[in-house]
Order: sequence, then structure tokens, then C-alpha cells
Amino acid sequence: MNFVEELKWRGMVHSMMPGTEELLEKEMVTAYVGIDPTADSLHIGHLCGIMMLRHLQRCGHKPLALLGGATGMIGDPSGKSQERNLLDEDTLRHNVACIKEQLSHFLDFDSDAENKAELVNNYDWMKDFTFLDFARDIGKHITVNYMMAKESVQKRLNGEARDGLSFTEFTYQLLQGYDFLYLNQHKNCKLQMGGSDQWGNITTGTELIRRTTGGEAYALVCPLITKADGGKFGKTESGNVWLSSRYTSPYKFYQFWLNVSDADAERYIKIFTSLPKEEIDALIEEHRIDPGQRILQKRLAKEVTVMVHSEEDYNAAVEASGILFGKATKDALLKLDEATLLDVFNGVPQFEVSKDDITKGVKAVDLFTEQAKVFPSKGEMRKLVQGGGVSLNKEKLTAFDQQINADDLLDDKYLLVQKGKKNYFLLIAK
Repeated sequence: MNFVEELKWRGMVHSMMPGTEELLEKEMVTAYVGIDPTADSLHIGHLCGIMMLRHLQRCGHKPLALLGGATGMIGDPSGKSQERNLLDEDTLRHNVACIKEQLSHFLDFDSDAENKAELVNNYDWMKDFTFLDFARDIGKHITVNYMMAKESVQKRLNGEARDGLSFTEFTYQLLQGYDFLYLNQHKNCKLQMGGSDQWGNITTGTELIRRTTGGEAYALVCPLITKADGGKFGKTESGNVWLSSRYTSPYKFYQFWLNVSDADAERYIKIFTSLPKEEIDALIEEHRIDPGQRILQKRLAKEVTVMVHSEEDYNAAVEASGILFGKATKDALLKLDEATLLDVFNGVPQFEVSKDDITKGVKAVDLFTEQAKVFPSKGEMRKLVQGGGVSLNKEKLTAFDQQINADDLLDDKYLLVQKGKKNYFLLIAK
């Protein structure tokens, strides 16, 4: 496959330096994307860059994932309005290990293929590089005028930041430029990729290579991903959507993709999956005929959830979705771990009830009208139970004064009450 053509139809090319496409057609190219290890998990804002590396490898080229162990200690001014917190060495080492494990879901690091992926950490070549050596060997090749002209620097200097731009951050583009030079010399890396906000930093690297060694160096950046309404991609009310299940459950991750708009689903399925063009075109056509089926969103959510987590996690997420929106059974409810249970019923009314009372045994009518105001009166509850309209843990209540005890608790802590078809209440025993 032709890598640039593959990125173009997927809507993943914003800018590239002249000669980039010709180089990629001529030889197997080593290319890298830099990842800032400021957390011990990637989030979906990183996915576009990672997918560029994935498509690169599928097209026969060699991907390098560069973790900024050194530059992560400094902070990049691009797209930021204030200086970030700097990390210590132990934290960075932990973050790097976690991120490598996540990247292995996307890239082949372990085969014998000539183009197998490699993980590199710029801390390895920066830790013994003294400031004097850096100033003498690298700093002299790039002028302050050149660095000042970069858009990311100008934005910070022209009032977007409360505290201006520190010298530490100002040097970031030179450090990133040196990464490219180092990889060019030691890994024959000729291409750096990233988001369009990185264009200034990346071209500083190509310029540094040109001025120091005269070597070949190119840049290719993808557009910054936004939502159709102009909002920021990957941000929810509760913050980032993380790739780690410790921060974002597979259910919540699946739901994020399932709930994107039709316009976004058309773009995202090209960017965030490896499905071929013919299949995506067919899915888009099928979706347009009957948008209510949400065919695009369902396929997008499946592909990304399986890739980031697993087929098993995807199946569990689909089953969990059915609990709230379909005819699920108590067995499906019992399969949920506590985190997923709370995610599924996030936003439904919650009541705290006495665990001691439940352990001793309590009548449903007393629990649901006195301790938890699920029903305004015992009479209303009796009437609805007689009509078959009340369920406990997805099983119909047969009597309004049915005895409830500790055996009914989910995860030894929760009771799920359903009133009618759509009204849920979560009781938390404490």
C-alpha cells in the first residue's frame, strides 16, 4: 500500500514537506512520532498519531515510538496556555513502561520483520548530555530569530499565557529537534510525524539535520481532530477518555464511540480503524440509507474497543449496554464488575440504605418507600407491583412486601430497582 495515499483518503494529512511522498515510494522509511509520557496511560487524543504509525507499519515502513522521558521533564508550549508540571525520573520510568504495553496493541514490536516497531526514550541520549555540550554542539546551528518565529512561541509571547514563556519551554523545540537529529544519525530515521500543532517543532528538527549533517529529513502532520460541532475531541464531562481500563472502563470507552454524531462517525471510522476503503464506503452508504440503525457508530465502537482492550471486553460492554437499554437478565447484571455497574447506572437516582437492616431482612415496601424514596407511597407501590411493573435486580417483584436480604445485594453492596420500563434507582447499602 502507498502510505501517503492511505493517509489521504482517511483524512489524515494536514501538511507535509516536499519530497516526502517520493521518499516513501522509493524505500522502506523509518519514521517516528513523539509521545509525551506525562501520565501512565495514553488517552484517545494520542490515537491519531499512533494510528499513523500503525498505518505506516502496515504499508511496509518502520515505526519508532519516541517517548519523551527527557522532554517530559520540560514541557512543550505548543497548544498550551501555561507551563505544565514537571515529572521526576521514577514517575517517568513508570509511565514509559505502562505506555509501551498499550502501544503493543497497535504495533508489532516482537516479530522478526525488518520493519518491526521500536520504542525509544530520549532520556537515554539526553541524560548525559551536559548543558555546555548542548549549547556548543546543537545551539549554535539554530538562531533565536528562527525559534522566535514559530507560531507556538509567538502565541505564548503575545499574551495567551499569564506568565509568558519560560526559557525551559523555549528550548523545547531545540531538544525535540535534537531527537530527530539523533534518530536520523543512529536509526536512519528520515521522517517525523505528529499533529499539526507540532509542525513548528518538527521542522526545527529537519532544519537542524540539514544544517549539521546535510541528511535527508522530512515532516508529515495530521489535522488536529475535532468534533463536528467544533468541540474538543476526546474530552467528556468527566475528563479524558483513557486507554487504560483503570481510568476509563471498557464499557465507558465503548459508549464514547457509540455516542458520536453521524458526521463524526464518518470521519472517525477512517482515522481510528484499519478497515479498508471499500468496506468503510459500504458502511457509510448503508448508514445513510438507515441512520437510525447507527451502523457506523456500532462498527466504530467495536473496532476501537477490540483494538484498545479485547474482544472479551467489547462483548462485555455490549452486554452491559443491553442492561440499561434492552431486555437483560439478572445473570447479565451479576457479570458486571463494580466499576462497570456504576458506569452503566451513572446518573440514575441513588439512595443510601442500611446494610444492617438488609442483612436482618427487610420488606421491599418498607425499603422502597421509607429508606429510599423510590415510591411516594406504599399504595402506589402495591398497585405497580400487582401490574408487574417493578423489578429488583432485573427480576419482577412478585409481592410488594417481598423479603429482601443480603443474598439480593450485587457486589455485596447494591440493589437495582426498576420502576416501569425506563426508571432505574440504585440503592447503596452502607
